Amino acid sequence: MPQADVDSFRPVFPAPFEVSMKSITRLLGCSLVALGLLGQTAVAVEKNTPIQFGALTWESGSLITEVLRTLVEKGYGYPTDTLPGSTVSLETALAKNDIQVIAEEWTGRSPVWVKAEADGKVLGLGDIVKGATEGWWVPEYVIKGDAAKGIKPAAPDLKSVADLARYKDVFKDPEAPGKGRFLNSPSGWTSEIVNTQKLKAYGLADSFVNFRTGSGAALDAEVASSIRRGKPVLFYYWSPTPLLGKYKLIKLDEPAFDAEAWKTLTDPGNPDPRGTSSLAATLSIGVSAEFSKQYPELVSVFEQVDFPIDLLNRTLGEMSEKHEDASVAAARFLKQHPEVWKAWLPADVAAKVSSSL
Repeated sequence: MPQADVDSFRPVFPAPFEVSMKSITRLLGCSLVALGLLGQTAVAVEKNTPIQFGALTWESGSLITEVLRTLVEKGYGYPTDTLPGSTVSLETALAKNDIQVIAEEWTGRSPVWVKAEADGKVLGLGDIVKGATEGWWVPEYVIKGDAAKGIKPAAPDLKSVADLARYKDVFKDPEAPGKGRFLNSPSGWTSEIVNTQKLKAYGLADSFVNFRTGSGAALDAEVASSIRRGKPVLFYYWSPTPLLGKYKLIKLDEPAFDAEAWKTLTDPGNPDPRGTSSLAATLSIGVSAEFSKQYPELVSVFEQVDFPIDLLNRTLGEMSEKHEDASVAAARFLKQHPEVWKAWLPADVAAKVSSSL
């Protein structure tokens, strides 16, 4: 077709159409900007939603929780809150991102944690308290006596859990004549399941009452009361805690750690548990996978957290003696020991925390 004919067929749009095209272009541009702003707003809303910490009921767990909450709130400006629950229920909630942080997670112990970690739903960050331990303990005077207090050895040959059956009368249960009493963890703790299975594995289930205290504080009170009165007491305990630093205690020997036997102890339904020392303790900060994606800056901080165990035990001891709330003890720790926690944070964030104390 000749050029003239082509030109004659070229459509000529009226001015209103040109205006409409420009309007559409502007509208699309505005829409894209609006969507971008909406996305930013959604992120902002998410970051303004409180980060949920598990409300841990033992002293070290509650103290570490409050220290971390302060760093997150004052250093980064993120709101936080706590949600109560047993160890197992909190681990389940963490896997679902119903909570985002468990400040003191004894990693690798609970089947709930092991599965959630294998499925990529939770992560254990750092090694926050080196030298932590757990086991079955008795006061030193039970084995060695205490001449200053007029206490004679009640179980001089007691060295291991294998010796307990013949000393059940030493640890007699006031409510169950003919049986000893073993002070277990509160129900709902992973260690309570392990200890219950250990009683079976060591052949002690029929000779000792498996006494479960209502809380970590109740366990402390029961043990401390017995020690103050110079009475024999057999109990499960762990560190970091003020109790192990306050009293002279002896940890009973158990069989060397066996990974396969350990599996039978963490499974409450296993009918034939086998005895073994507990899994070597690794204390980490448990976080949900979603949290790790949303707060990479906090993940970096949590990976650096390291509480010197002797200092932590002293802090817990003071907290216990003063009957302080964990938030009060945490504030004092942060004020008195900046050389510890400032090493975990970028300098500008540490400065914000310092100015808030």
